Amino acid sequence: MTTNHTTIGYARVSTPDQSPELQHQALAQAGCYQIYSDTGVTGRTMARPQFTACLKALRPGDTLMVWKLDRLGRNVKGLSELLEHLEAHNIHFHSLTEGIDTSTPVGKMMFHIIASLAEMESNLISERTRAGLAAIKAKNGGKNGDGPGRPAKLSAAQRGQLVWMRSEVNPQTGRVWSLRELADFFGVGVSTVVRALEVSLSASELP
Repeated sequence: MTTNHTTIGYARVSTPDQSPELQHQALAQAGCYQIYSDTGVTGRTMARPQFTACLKALRPGDTLMVWKLDRLGRNVKGLSELLEHLEAHNIHFHSLTEGIDTSTPVGKMMFHIIASLAEMESNLISERTRAGLAAIKAKNGGKNGDGPGRPAKLSAAQRGQLVWMRSEVNPQTGRVWSLRELADFFGVGVSTVVRALEVSLSASELP
């Protein structure tokens, strides 16, 4: 009896205003038979509806494929447990961007290294965000926002941080950062924040 092994893709974007279309196109071109996708879900949790469905659909000998490893998540513990789960069920993993293929020892090593780097990047950005909030509050007598005289542009680094923060929780409110809160944090207008997000989304899909 011949068993047909399948490649199943998984895509994720962090906010509802992002589109996974570019990931879908890359995964389809790479030969994915079916693609599951979560929208508006942070990479810090592994509990995602479509991701859970994706794992249930995989069978021994199949391959789980993603556009980039951080689409699976940014938590080393969760990613390590996932790799163990895949190995226990004889399921391979392949990441298009990093070229990770866990069917080889080198691929498994790369998986852990890149997972660690993804978590470190997430933690560093989070630390810079908290430090920035503290600096703004100190500058404005305990209030957020810079008031008049806001700069018209954001640097490339600020745009990257802004896109990341858009899907994260504001530690002061306990809710996902709003456009107004982002504008106040970076000292720009809401329209500048919107333009930065639009430019980023049209160029690539960031977390």
